[in-house]
Amino acid sequence: MKKIGLYFGTFNPIHVGHMVLANHMVEFSDLDEVWFVVTPQSPFKTKKTLLDDHHRYQMVFEATQDFPKLKPSKVEFDLPQPNYTVDTLAYLLDSNENGHEFSLIMGEDNLKGFHKWKNYNVILEHHDIYVYPRISEGTVEHQFKNHARIHRIDAPVMEISSTFIRKQHKAGKNIRPMLPDAVWKYMDEMNFYRT
Repeated sequence: MKKIGLYFGTFNPIHVGHMVLANHMVEFSDLDEVWFVVTPQSPFKTKKTLLDDHHRYQMVFEATQDFPKLKPSKVEFDLPQPNYTVDTLAYLLDSNENGHEFSLIMGEDNLKGFHKWKNYNVILEHHDIYVYPRISEGTVEHQFKNHARIHRIDAPVMEISSTFIRKQHKAGKNIRPMLPDAVWKYMDEMNFYRT
């Protein structure tokens, strides 16, 4: 049985900030692996800036190749839309032949709004949450402050965003140091985010 941390996101594109955080979680907490769960494009919201699911998955695949404890996951691609974390977790538990334990990884900004998530109490009943620091407005609900299932991990604060990368790439800036080499290569070859 492994303790798996699930790191959800569009990863549009995955960047070094994502990698540093995921690696920190797997090296400095009791998690055995971190799975990057690539969120599919919602059929209800078509965002022009969001690359096709399989391209974003491929970039995560490329980024994690040299890191055996970091894995890409497209589990949500085959689940009903829109994707709710509680449903994805239920699916993972139901189809869990290896008896893995699944935990959530989220930024402190997400924890501040966690009480608004669908069935958040069910998530907390069955899963640990690993929280990394983020610079953000607002406060964490009192009920989550000293919760036994919520673990604060003193990870580096990464202020890089995929939005910033896309915008600056389009503007012709060199954003290459912010991306894993294999991701840059794929992105460049496919001519993504340029127009």
